[in-house]
Amino acid sequence: MANPYLPRWEYIPDGEPRVFGDRIYVYGSHDRVDSIDFCDYKLKVWSAPVSDPTKWVCHGDIFRTRDGNDGASDVDWTDNLLFAPDVVECEGRYYLYAYIVGAKGCVAVSDKPEGPFKLLSKYVYNVENHYDDGTFIDPGVLVDDDGRVYCYCGYQGSYMCELKPNMYEMVDGSYKPAIIPVEEPHRFFEACSPRKVGDTYYMIYSPQIGSRLDYCTAPSPTGPFTYRGTIVDNGVDFPGGNNHGSICSINGQWYIFYHRMTNGTIMSRRGCVERIEILPDGTIPQVEMTSLGFEESLDPYQPTYADTACVLKGGCFITEMNVFERPVVNITDGCVLGWKYFDFGEDHASKTMQLRIKIGGMGSRGRIRVLLDSEDGEELGVIQFGEDSGVIGGRVKAATGRHALYFVIESGYDGWFADEMKGRQLLNIHEFVFMK
Repeated sequence: MANPYLPRWEYIPDGEPRVFGDRIYVYGSHDRVDSIDFCDYKLKVWSAPVSDPTKWVCHGDIFRTRDGNDGASDVDWTDNLLFAPDVVECEGRYYLYAYIVGAKGCVAVSDKPEGPFKLLSKYVYNVENHYDDGTFIDPGVLVDDDGRVYCYCGYQGSYMCELKPNMYEMVDGSYKPAIIPVEEPHRFFEACSPRKVGDTYYMIYSPQIGSRLDYCTAPSPTGPFTYRGTIVDNGVDFPGGNNHGSICSINGQWYIFYHRMTNGTIMSRRGCVERIEILPDGTIPQVEMTSLGFEESLDPYQPTYADTACVLKGGCFITEMNVFERPVVNITDGCVLGWKYFDFGEDHASKTMQLRIKIGGMGSRGRIRVLLDSEDGEELGVIQFGEDSGVIGGRVKAATGRHALYFVIESGYDGWFADEMKGRQLLNIHEFVFMK
């Protein structure tokens, strides 16, 4: 399953990946395609077998703050939006920690990781002048090897506490503010996500430079946390926005789960994943965004949806036209689209191959330069497009091996009207395929 790794119509940002038994579960917010707000009034969960993290199954709504088609509200003190949950297992039960905007958050419990979850309690704490009044913003929870449980939260300032065995009440005296500094180099903003790897405690979070996921490490669950760097940045050559996610080991391979923006807004986000490496010294080298998801490489000889692009430069973006179509739109002169990575194979007998591209015409004409590895890389060929929608294509040089693929769009208008056409949308790109 390429990025985004869930079905193309699903919007699950703020993903917290957890492995329970033989399945991977992703708990996150739920965005709506046409929303003017972040998130929704419900939470959903998806899972996949550890043995095949490309086969995702939806388990439906697991918690709600408003009545809906799939059930009644699970809380009676608010009907506000639900943001960024987390779920942990403790002594055979599964606990969901919910952040409810502008209202006290809560803990819910289930006997199954997929829920549904039933309300256990609001958060109970005894800290005077607690600045977010018990909303517990973006809760991230750690169950340590000794059974002690810690909750980490924060927005424009971080804090933590230890929880009692009832899983919702703060241990007296355990409250600790500013666990991740807001000053350089940490620059904490939001999205606490704790993990323990070996004897090292990791905190993945979103810094004030909002498109990144950074991380700190500590020798204990209460710190001190030391800044280590950036894991992924969803704004590198792509329409950026906030970020929220975490790391997870699946079949011995570590991944970073995060999200990307679509529909020309920062409030319509889809989950993505990249392979990462944790080095012997505990550091995680920054990784680039790719189109791969859980795949080792993409097959150029199968149709590729345009919305798997991991490079979008010049103002173009992905949008959902309907449940079947998510093209790259707002493509103007000079826009760059890129996909990483395709394996073209080792067929040295073929000197050329066909490229077919499905487009939506905008009454304009121009050309698509097809390049390998970068927008300045080896040119395979040029595909002309005209005023009409449909399938265009032509013959390009055959490629072998593993490469990134780039489309650079150029207007076909010269002369008197060239300057007027500079900012005009030229076409939409829906999908493409190579044919030997």
